[in-house]
Order: sequence, then C-alpha cells, then structure tokens
Amino acid sequence: MNNGAAAILLEDVGKAFGDKIALKELNLAAPAGRITGLLGPNGAGKTTALEICAGLRPASSGHVRVLGTNPWQAGAGHRAQVGVMLQSGGIWSGASAEQAVTQVARLHRNPIDPQHLLGKVHLDHVGRTPYRRLSGGEQQRVKLACAIVGRPRLAILDEPSSGLDPGTRRDIWQLIRGLREAGTTVVLSTHALEEAEELSDWIVIMDNGRCVASGTTRDLTSDPDSQTLRFRASAHLNRAALLRALPTGFELSEDTPGQYRLSGSEISPTIIASVTAWCAEHGVLAAEMTVSRRNLEQVFLEVTAQTQQATS
Repeated sequence: MNNGAAAILLEDVGKAFGDKIALKELNLAAPAGRITGLLGPNGAGKTTALEICAGLRPASSGHVRVLGTNPWQAGAGHRAQVGVMLQSGGIWSGASAEQAVTQVARLHRNPIDPQHLLGKVHLDHVGRTPYRRLSGGEQQRVKLACAIVGRPRLAILDEPSSGLDPGTRRDIWQLIRGLREAGTTVVLSTHALEEAEELSDWIVIMDNGRCVASGTTRDLTSDPDSQTLRFRASAHLNRAALLRALPTGFELSEDTPGQYRLSGSEISPTIIASVTAWCAEHGVLAAEMTVSRRNLEQVFLEVTAQTQQATS
C-alpha cells in the first residue's frame, strides 16, 4: 500500500505502561477511504494502538500521523473529524440512548439526524431507556451511533459488532459499508474473522505488540504452492500411515474427531485417489471431500503461532 494515501500511519511506534510493553516498533497503515480490519489475539495491543490513533494516549516512541496530524497534539478541529468507539466508557450511564446520541450530534456542524440514526442501529424502540438498563448489544450500538453521528472523516471502531445477534450484526455491517461509500475511512478491530473478510479492504494482523502480517484478504491467503483437502472419515485414523501412502510435503491434521485436513503442495486428482484408496483398503469411507486454498483463519493461526515460537 502507498503510505502517501494512508489516513493512519504508525512507524516504529512503541507504548509502555510501566514495565509492561504493549506495543513494540509497531508499523501500521490504513488506506484513506477504505475499511481496515485489525486482527489479533487478546493482549496483542489492538486497543492500545486504536487509543493512540484516537489521540487518547501518547505513543512512548515512534511516529504517529492520523489525517496528517499527530493526534495527541491535535486540536478540536482535528478531533471533530474522528469518530471513536471504544470497548468501555464514553457514555454517561444515566443518559438515555436518545440523549447520548443527540448530545454528541450537537457538537458537530452537520450531524446525521439522531432519530434516523437510532433507527438504523435498531435502537428507536429503546431510545428513552437509560444506558445502564440497556443490554450489552444495545450499549454497543449506542456507542457506535455516537461515533458516527458527526459524519467523521475517520471512524475508529473497537469491536463494533461484539455482543450482537446475527441479524443485527449484518445490519451493522451494511451501515459500516455505507460509511465507506460516503468516503469515510474506517478502522475496526474484531475477533470475528468472518467479519474481517466480509468488510475489510485491508487487513492488519497484530501479535505481541507488532504487526505480523498485512494486506488484502486475497494477498494474505494466496499461496500457489499450498492447497487443502478436507474430508470426513472415521475418527482417529492412523494419520502417519496415510501420509506414508502419499508423496512427501503433506501434513494431515484431525481438526475435530472424524474431520481431516490435508495440506501441502497441489491437491491433484492423483492425491485424492490415493487418500480414497488408502481409506478403502482400511475399511473406511472418505466422504465430503473438498479442495480449497487456505483461508484467513489459517493465515491468522500461522502468523500468530510463528510469533509465539519466536518469543518463547
């Protein structure tokens, strides 16, 4: 990605809380006008990185630019262009959903109509309910509405669909896509890989305070030398014996009892026939055989496992 077209640019950013190192030489870029998905295991540093981008914390070291400005030193004009939704805090517990969104709207020159937005996030029926009495999913939607009611140039969303039912989650995804269509840059963190694949134009995977992979979903999952054969058979097959019947360069795992994944070089018809023949020789039926390239989940597990091995 061309860093000149980045709405967010972090270069060698570090952040320490006393003796605890949260970020270590983090390099991260989010393209303008696009949706960037931020992935990583718990404790990877995602929330800390987002708080630095929002200007809520200073970096301990490194270079930070958000919409061309250091957010920690930015004034009110810059902050009005950035909508922020964090995992906790930000809403007075005694305010109703309607009061909270309306109050934030009054801080902006050209906000979205609060009543219209409450309907978009499925809160119009609880608009007068105090925030503290709302469900976790409803509170999430209040925070999302507050983050976007001012029509920001940049929306920083920390797990925006956490705690939502599947139907509402899909509606929120559509709302986020609408932000992109209106020209808003969106940076969102999520633990849901499906959400990242559905929404993101650019993906950043963090672990142990660093960026360990970044790119489009296609870039990250493309590997011309690796395919996967998935099939169902009896549980606890002798995987070592089956692998001996195949050329070298393959790995066979049993993800759950009876569900197998063969990974390696190209899965040719000959390889499929060899697996089927071995199973038949051992009185086992191999069923539901599918061939695919690796997906984002596999990439995530691979790169985070490499980080853990490097730091252990």
